[in-house]
Amino acid sequence: MNTNLPFSQACENNKDPILERLQGVFNEPGMVLEIGTGTGQHAVHFAQALPHLQWQPTEHPSAAHLAPARLKLAGLSNILPMLELDVGQPVWPIDSFQWAFSANTAHIMAWSEVEKMFYGIGERLSEGGAFCLYGPFNHHGEFTSQSNREFDRHLKARAAHMGIRDTDDLAALAHAVKLTLTDHYPMPANNGMLVFQKSTEAS
Repeated sequence: MNTNLPFSQACENNKDPILERLQGVFNEPGMVLEIGTGTGQHAVHFAQALPHLQWQPTEHPSAAHLAPARLKLAGLSNILPMLELDVGQPVWPIDSFQWAFSANTAHIMAWSEVEKMFYGIGERLSEGGAFCLYGPFNHHGEFTSQSNREFDRHLKARAAHMGIRDTDDLAALAHAVKLTLTDHYPMPANNGMLVFQKSTEAS
């Protein structure tokens, strides 16, 4: 491991449990839009394990410098060049994709940005595709653990717009953009993986 590269211990801890779920969802060839690539650890791990996918890393312009060195060092032909993406902007740098993935972003974004992320994905995701969202989530307005309650308090102390999102709110938001919450997998460290499917529209 190159110790000079930006590194996230959380990514290192959760990459294998996430991969196990992605293998069952991203089961056909296609492009994956990753929102919030961060250090690039997930992109490298998943692209290497899922060679049938083209992995499109993206990151907010303020953090887009973190991943390119790791992505280049990996030398994987199915990782596409890094793109800058601010989900709040009306124009995205990619028009369509079969799959979408984002980890630990929804509780950092303002709710208005979460809405725009879902609208952007819903508009561009291929029919039959899926969006996998990983992170801590509340259920029916309740925290799932004391550690998540404390984490939410920590987030709001950092910035008032941050906070753990509720699966009911996310499911309603998804429904508004023709996505359906089909699976919710419990994950280590009181996290979860939400899977939103875009069904083929009936004529």
